Amino acid sequence: MRFLRFRPNRATPSPMETKPPIPLAVLVGIQTPDVDDAAHAASLEELGRLVKTLGYEVAGTVSQKREGTGAGSLLGSGKLAELAGLTGGPGVVGSMAPAVKSKARQRFEGAGETAVAADAEPDGARKPGFVIVDHELSPSQIRNLEHATGAQVLDRTGVIVEIFHRHANTREAKLQVEMARLKYVAPRLRESSGGGGRQQGPGAGESTLALDRRKIRDRLAELREQLDAVQRDSDNRRSARRDQLRVALVGYTNAGKSSLMRALTGSQVLVEDKLFATLDTTVRILQPETRPRVLISDTVGFIRQLPHDLVASFRSTLAEALEASLLLFVVDASDPTYEAQLEVSRSVLREIGADAVPSRLLLNKMDRVDAAGRALLMAKHPDAILLSAHAPEDVSALRDSIIAFFEAAMVEDVLVLPYAKQGLIGEVYESARVLSEGYDETGRVLRVRGLPGAITRLRRSLAAG
Repeated sequence: MRFLRFRPNRATPSPMETKPPIPLAVLVGIQTPDVDDAAHAASLEELGRLVKTLGYEVAGTVSQKREGTGAGSLLGSGKLAELAGLTGGPGVVGSMAPAVKSKARQRFEGAGETAVAADAEPDGARKPGFVIVDHELSPSQIRNLEHATGAQVLDRTGVIVEIFHRHANTREAKLQVEMARLKYVAPRLRESSGGGGRQQGPGAGESTLALDRRKIRDRLAELREQLDAVQRDSDNRRSARRDQLRVALVGYTNAGKSSLMRALTGSQVLVEDKLFATLDTTVRILQPETRPRVLISDTVGFIRQLPHDLVASFRSTLAEALEASLLLFVVDASDPTYEAQLEVSRSVLREIGADAVPSRLLLNKMDRVDAAGRALLMAKHPDAILLSAHAPEDVSALRDSIIAFFEAAMVEDVLVLPYAKQGLIGEVYESARVLSEGYDETGRVLRVRGLPGAITRLRRSLAAG
């Protein structure tokens, strides 16, 4: 007898192919007296987008007005019980139940990224496995909240660091993020619930916690050496572009910088409706190409409470803004909190000393703004450029504005290219616009227009023996 082999319908996923359910998270926010209702709501909404970028689903929000965020459990007893009711925890800080192993401990031990095993209950009955707090927490606050909720606790900084970790692509970005991540983890490490004990062999006498912290210090020293080498290469590349016309797109995350980059340069840079889709600086040539050519760089986005260690780690990335000839502050004009976002961007650039670089304000996403809103923006920011990155006529006008900015600083001069140095003609065309050419007994006579620094450098090259 022949047996027929059953071939499952490929349209129906087999049990082995079923995707695990999306982790659930509860957002927690404290509204202090110096924060109004609109700003508080906007911050929680942004936290929700960060959590979504991390791949989680927001299952609920707990918010409370308090004088500050320094309480041991962050929340009052009533709100803490409400939060614990959502997560299935005991609701008491001093519970005898074993604490959830800290997120920092999981990070250091490599116990998975941030995915949490789903409960075996139906989806509707699942309890959120994460509590995400819209503030930076101390190690003791994280421990107390984990005791009370039975969930893993991440603060805003931890979420941002994790997103950076997932989105880093280049070697430099990966090194930068790992450094920031370890600096975040180190003070939050604590002995795992399995007991610390003492080490045997090398490092004998050290507790597990002390040994882990020493490993982190050693790894940070190793990362600094590697990053210094990578950044020297980056510095050399930027030095080679020093006399070129350079524009840096800067601004809040998801303001539309990458979309503008694509529109201005025709490059296929990543464009996603996610926070921190771009971490690595991309440099492309303005199209259609000009003489001298203009370089456009797309930089990492900023956000409220951007961890200081991340700002420090991304020094070389932000250096693109510091060494640019022109900064274009890109703002999502359709966002009600755009002014606060703009101030965050300016604050970070002040921190690295880039506030002295000439800049223009670009109010982007104007296709989402009605006529009344447009009029209000024009009145409030008369010198700003209003545009949509998806409107070709707006992008063309921006390109003309960029060219006009550099034209205003250019000068005309006459250069003589000796017959023995005709190989330098390419460098002349790269660095300046050649208006006319002629010849005399000494060589090729070029009337050029360019930036004073570029012309001075060309004169040195032509005069060098």
